[in-house]
Amino acid sequence: MFLIKHGKKRSEQKLAQFYFGQQDSVDLISYSGLEEFPTYLRLEDKFIRTIFISGYPYVATTGWLNMFINFNHNIDISYHIETIDPFLALPKLNRKITELESTRRAMQRSGKIVGSELTDPLESAIDLKNKIQRGQEKLFQISIYATITADTLSDLNKITASLEAVLSTKLFYSKTATLQQLEALQSVLPRGENILNQKRNLDSSSAALTFPFVSSELVQESGILYGINKSNNSLVILDRFSLTNANSILFAQSGAGKSYTAKVEILRQLMQSTKVIVIDPEREYQQLSESVSGTYIKVSAKSKEKINPFDLTLNSHGQESLSDHIQDLTEIISLMLEAGTAKEKAVIDKAIFQIYKRLGWSQGRKSTKIREYPLLKDFYKTLREMKQKDLCLRLEKYIKGSLSSVFDSQTNIKLDNRLIIFDIKDLSESLRPVMMLVIANFVHSQVKAKPQKRILVIDEGWLLLQHQESARFISGLVRRARKYYLGVTIISQQASDFLNNEYGKAIASQSSLRILMKQDTTTIRKVAEEFNLSEYEQKFLLTCNRGEALIIADQNHVALKVVASEKEHPLITTDPGEVYSS
Repeated sequence: MFLIKHGKKRSEQKLAQFYFGQQDSVDLISYSGLEEFPTYLRLEDKFIRTIFISGYPYVATTGWLNMFINFNHNIDISYHIETIDPFLALPKLNRKITELESTRRAMQRSGKIVGSELTDPLESAIDLKNKIQRGQEKLFQISIYATITADTLSDLNKITASLEAVLSTKLFYSKTATLQQLEALQSVLPRGENILNQKRNLDSSSAALTFPFVSSELVQESGILYGINKSNNSLVILDRFSLTNANSILFAQSGAGKSYTAKVEILRQLMQSTKVIVIDPEREYQQLSESVSGTYIKVSAKSKEKINPFDLTLNSHGQESLSDHIQDLTEIISLMLEAGTAKEKAVIDKAIFQIYKRLGWSQGRKSTKIREYPLLKDFYKTLREMKQKDLCLRLEKYIKGSLSSVFDSQTNIKLDNRLIIFDIKDLSESLRPVMMLVIANFVHSQVKAKPQKRILVIDEGWLLLQHQESARFISGLVRRARKYYLGVTIISQQASDFLNNEYGKAIASQSSLRILMKQDTTTIRKVAEEFNLSEYEQKFLLTCNRGEALIIADQNHVALKVVASEKEHPLITTDPGEVYSS
């Protein structure tokens, strides 16, 4: 029973009666004051109104009540679903079909036009009758109530009008339970009593489409904040290292905010002691590096910082898989020499193996007499000994020519800072994919030697798909990264290039975290097919604003707005209007 009490004195009397055994416990815990008005209730200092759905759209679709559950105000929603005995439903359904058929024939005899307002219900009723008789459908009576709570009557009226407007956009009709607000409130309480008794018949297919009746939320306590959920304004907090793997892809048009999004994530990953390495082809991360005292390395022919492709870091057991390293190195040198045939790659593989064997490497172990790793010039000498004149000629620009100082030196870089940026903008476009692979291979070697929580960010990843060797190398790196506590982030504005490429699709499938920002009509179909996007998600990606994204974490899909704090924004923005305004 829902009891109404008014005033302190009355409550004190009931309390005394309870202690003297004259009243039950339900009376004691009841609300101290409730006022009933025709269209709302006042419960202590809150105003409450319950509305019910009286009319439904003609066609039900998946998620047809999502806007109801994601309404941005404080409402309580109650479902009441009861089955209807088919032996009771069929006679009523037959009578309804007879009435509609008689009306249709009468209109035809009188020469009137029979419209869809009559033919559609008739066809639906006949179809439903046939399905019930075959056991394909069942009938249910469903009641849906929503109770709105507000601090003032004015707020209550505004929220009610807003909710009714949202429902009407989806062709739902709602009514206020006039003079039945108390019965309506009791129908919403978790007691399973449908006192208001406002029912509507639905078949099982339509009733099933109302479930799962949950909002799209993505919150993990161990994660970082990615942004604000567009559907219900909740926070999107995600730990990528708790997913199937820690790899990520980020696809967006130019100017959609992909680099900004990546830098927001980097800043927050640094706060959780995650080490981050970035390969930056467009010099977009320099300001971020300076703001957090990161290591900023400009890689060019004139730079003092060097990476030796033949550098092979030993792991904690003093061993390394030499065969894996040779395979990776074969891909890198094949790209440098533009070696496309199987014969040329076999020669490169054999030459690399001979170099390490000559210097004392055996079964992945280095002789204690060897202090330095082989260099590119050692590889050149080996090719000459093998009388590979053509390959030697292609290699000479890296040994004797303009690029002789880029790769032919011992490594003097250490990955000991929490943020390391490799700026490769000063390199020619043809050399950038090679350097990307050299850096990625060096990072992979370091990670295998000392696994710890790291993220490797490769911006403008589409550059790696221009050559089969680089695409195959990065695909393999992404596949193996999870073993060494490494997450690889690939950023690209060319989503179609990735998804039309064999290795690009492999990279996408091996990434548990997918961040999709604004797309155009030329790419959306391929993106939708690859990531199984709904029609709503496709429209969102075509029309979303800068900084908005669809985030897919394993099987969770959430639309969000990427946000940075007032202190974070100046550290990561590259908007010329903001950077150069001062």
